[in-house]
Amino acid sequence: MPDQNITDLTLRRPDDWHLHLRDGAMLQAVLPETARHFARAIIMPNLVPPIVTGDQARAYRDRILAARPEGSDFAPLMTLYLTEDTDPDDVAAAHTAGLIAAVKLYPAGATTNSASGVQDFDKVRPVLDRMAEIGLPLCVHGEVTDSNIDIFDREAAFIDRILKPMRKKNPDLRIVMEHVTTQDAVDYVRDTAKNLAATITTHHLIINRNHILAGGIKPHFYCLPVAKRETHRIALVQAAVSGDKRFFLGTDSAPHTDAGKLQACGCAGIFTAPNTMSCLAEVFEAAGALRQLEAFTSLNGPAFYRMAPNEGTIRLVKGDPVTYPAQIDTADGPVTVFDPGFPLHWRVV
Repeated sequence: MPDQNITDLTLRRPDDWHLHLRDGAMLQAVLPETARHFARAIIMPNLVPPIVTGDQARAYRDRILAARPEGSDFAPLMTLYLTEDTDPDDVAAAHTAGLIAAVKLYPAGATTNSASGVQDFDKVRPVLDRMAEIGLPLCVHGEVTDSNIDIFDREAAFIDRILKPMRKKNPDLRIVMEHVTTQDAVDYVRDTAKNLAATITTHHLIINRNHILAGGIKPHFYCLPVAKRETHRIALVQAAVSGDKRFFLGTDSAPHTDAGKLQACGCAGIFTAPNTMSCLAEVFEAAGALRQLEAFTSLNGPAFYRMAPNEGTIRLVKGDPVTYPAQIDTADGPVTVFDPGFPLHWRVV
């Protein structure tokens, strides 16, 4: 059956390989939006203060598990925030205990709550060496933070200045380039034979920089890495729908209250957890690649992380437009849900 004639699609239950759940009241409000459709998620550690030790990861995991809706089997896959003081032994012990699935590298100042990140990459080499030995993936926010580098060029500069030298020194380190946004990153992953993969977000498959800036600034489309030119968005779609096992979904769903977004210096982050699967079905259908949606959302990520795919399934059905709430309420204030700018005809049933 041609893809354009498919109206009913059953997939292995998906995973989200890059997710922000925050903590406290925000965690309580946003977790059900992910747990509704996703079985597992890589949880970002950039709280304030960040999750930097195995004991802190265990405590955060317990708070997440306690916040799950009744009857939910959602499994958080914890990460540690890499700092220049990270102890390789603590990382290895947390991995051996099954407590963490990855370590997250933020260049200092690159994005929300990244002030504790890495400035001197030589100082974290012992941690990276140990991670390579034990097969623990490094999740990388791939942007340089030099003020003289244009914000739209920071991903490409990171590849040349940081990632290539890092991989040359430690080719056995397994790396995930998080939320890639450029043709440069797509090409770099495709040209690499092993130990490198990339996540792609829902919103970067849909918006380009014009959506943020043309006709008035749209704070709810502002994220880091910032959306790039249309040519880059097209490259991301082509990678996502290709079936290439090195590309998989990491939503980077990042809730901020409207009060945090709508100010003179607004927060970076887009909240896509409620409607991601509907959005992705539209993107893959438009590309004539609905049959590749399962690989992108449910198969490629587990393969890289050396985990089995989920046993359960979800079903998407095409019909009348689906209406999602424009906002969800939290005790901290309302959080706006991503609006893709087009009708969503696919719903999870």
